[in-house]
Amino acid sequence: MAMRKSVLLAFLSLPILLVIGLVVFVLRTPVSEKHLSPPVGAGAGHTGGANAIGQWAAERNKPQSRAATTHGLTLASYSHQPATQPAAQPPATQPKFVQPEAYEHGFILVVEDKSGLANKDDPIYMAGTFNNWNAGDIRYQLEPQSDIRWRFTFPKLEEGKTLSFKFTRGSWDKSEISSDDADTTNRTLEPVDVSGLSPGEPIKIQMVVEKWADQRGPARPSVRKDGGLYPYRTIPVEGDLRRLQVTGGAATAAGQVRDLLVWLPPGYDAPENASRSYPVLFMHDGQNIFEKHPQIPAEWQMDETLTRLIKSKSIEPIIVVGIPHSGIGRISEYLPVSPIPNVKADGDTHVKWLISEVLPRVQAAFRVRTDPAHVGIGGSSLGAIIALHAATLHPEAFGLVLAESLPLRTGDKAVWEQWLGGMKSWPTRIFMGMGGREGLSGEKTLPANEENPYVVAVKAFDQRLSSAGVSTASRKLVIDPAAEHNEQAWAKRLPEALEFLFPPEAASK
Repeated sequence: MAMRKSVLLAFLSLPILLVIGLVVFVLRTPVSEKHLSPPVGAGAGHTGGANAIGQWAAERNKPQSRAATTHGLTLASYSHQPATQPAAQPPATQPKFVQPEAYEHGFILVVEDKSGLANKDDPIYMAGTFNNWNAGDIRYQLEPQSDIRWRFTFPKLEEGKTLSFKFTRGSWDKSEISSDDADTTNRTLEPVDVSGLSPGEPIKIQMVVEKWADQRGPARPSVRKDGGLYPYRTIPVEGDLRRLQVTGGAATAAGQVRDLLVWLPPGYDAPENASRSYPVLFMHDGQNIFEKHPQIPAEWQMDETLTRLIKSKSIEPIIVVGIPHSGIGRISEYLPVSPIPNVKADGDTHVKWLISEVLPRVQAAFRVRTDPAHVGIGGSSLGAIIALHAATLHPEAFGLVLAESLPLRTGDKAVWEQWLGGMKSWPTRIFMGMGGREGLSGEKTLPANEENPYVVAVKAFDQRLSSAGVSTASRKLVIDPAAEHNEQAWAKRLPEALEFLFPPEAASK
């Protein structure tokens, strides 16, 4: 009797045991990591259980699409197999997306010029991270196709390298813009589906240039509503002015991107000068030397002065690089010491940036001389201070200094004196300019028989140079009694400064 009850109990318990066994099997069966989308629910992690499995099932069964695009151009798309497909059929081959720069067989950019302006005499170029943003680099000139498109072929790049670039027609004044005349952002490439390519076939990427900067109508203003200037406006200069992008700097410029303004002498691109290198002058507050900005009273007239002096053979043909200041961080980046209360001096960081970023990029992009006797650095006011600081810290890089309106009486005089006393080397040649009315404006005057303290300070510095062995042939101090602390004064003294620092080659020997 007892045995019959045991058999009956086992029979009745069998369904329960089967259910328990099934549950245990499901719970112990691992879900492949590749099937799991990012965890759902705050803090769930991969223990999300039903959330994770449910999302995987839902994502697997619904049609999906993915498109890789660059500047609005679709490069590839695909769909998963629909949910209605019988489960017994093998899954479709998944497309393979790769970054074009890393593709084994390289890639081809095919560019449509909607304006039709590009031609064999005015071709399209690429400027980007691969050539120091040189807008007219012959190595990156695109080839015309028979279908009125242009192409450039890239091999596979080094591991981890990606491109950032723009198209130009040889200069930044003819860079690509959008159809509404706005400046475009730098182009980059997105991953591309290569599953349909034949063995050995490179990726082909279609791109479109809507317009060029020289197509902007004359009515387009240079000044924004906030008083600033459009960064890629056409700068009206005499000669050839190009932009060269650099990153970093001191103070607030640590993560900043800005454009150096590089003025090239007449004949720079002429075939007969292809192997010629030129002296170079790096100028601080570079946005003020070629044009007048709304916030400043005037400009240095650097381009007009250079053109005139080179044409008359009063100076050797040179390249001038304008280094724009960083904006609100200007005082900090130009101060090597702290004579001004509550302002951090970050000039040493700025000089390191000049040596590690600015000089190498300019030297790679343009044919500049690197021997310090033909490399100058300059500026006005605090720009002159940091130029002098850079030259004395790195005489192997900068041998010439243009120092206008040295503010050696701004703030604490003792701090400036200590800074000057710590200098261990001196420029090969230095030009100093000063106005008799520095620190004064309007009707303000000095007390009778009192000399301007800024003039007194620069005279003392000139005497310090003399005592250090810098001869009168290697230094020049020009004081204009009527001049104030402004761009008009610096522009007036500029010809004399350039003639002293960059005399004709025969005269400098």
